[in-house]
Amino acid sequence: MSTHNEIDDDIKFLAQSEIRLKILSELYYCPNNVHGLVRNTNINYSSVSSNLSKLEQNNHIEKVNNKYHVNPMSEIYFKVLMDFKSSIDLIRAYDGFWDKHNLNKLSMDCLKNITDLKDSKLIETTPIDIYKTHNITKDQLMKTKSLKAIFPYLHPEYPQLIENILKDKGNVEIIIPKSIYRAITSKIDVKIMKKCSKTKKLKIYPVNDDLQVYLTICDENMSLGLFKDDGSFDQNRILVCESEKSQKWARNLFETIKCDVIK
Repeated sequence: MSTHNEIDDDIKFLAQSEIRLKILSELYYCPNNVHGLVRNTNINYSSVSSNLSKLEQNNHIEKVNNKYHVNPMSEIYFKVLMDFKSSIDLIRAYDGFWDKHNLNKLSMDCLKNITDLKDSKLIETTPIDIYKTHNITKDQLMKTKSLKAIFPYLHPEYPQLIENILKDKGNVEIIIPKSIYRAITSKIDVKIMKKCSKTKKLKIYPVNDDLQVYLTICDENMSLGLFKDDGSFDQNRILVCESEKSQKWARNLFETIKCDVIK
């Protein structure tokens, strides 16, 4: 049997039993004995005991001084399984955001680390607040001193918001389609734009590509918007997050797209 098949069999063995996963979850963080596992998991003694035996027989755990410990490789398997479960939970929680939307611009690295967005909030417009998503983004841009963004379309308020960041000695780096370059730059004060471009506080990358993703990275938060499968931007929902992991995730996406589209 190949190593690849052995790994597949090990992961299947662990994933097929909720009880085994619960036991591993307990032991992953702290070695314990049978009675401690029964108490912490609320699983009956016979089920805990029999599954411990199976885990031990398959070399996933070992008993040391009356306590069970997870073996190093099984720790890796468990973490992979938990990351996968978290990814599925995130996708299901925001099904309306991901489903029937174009995800082509999300790199494999971003998809692999999608759980970095687990603390996100889905912001959706309502019949009585049709500008909710824009107003959330606008509020972010009004408070930030630095901005990295991918704007696939032009909102009339963006040029002034960008100018305000620059006036406040902030930094702006944006990727935009060439088709909206003049519409944005013509509405920013010429002196401010020239000065900030010279000092590299303003970087604008006009590109030919159809960007197909919306992204803002501010001082304390990020927001992500997607295009529908029919090619139209979904203005009715954005994903917003304030965690450090989400900021790192968003910066990675920004840099990846920048490398892809800037020739």
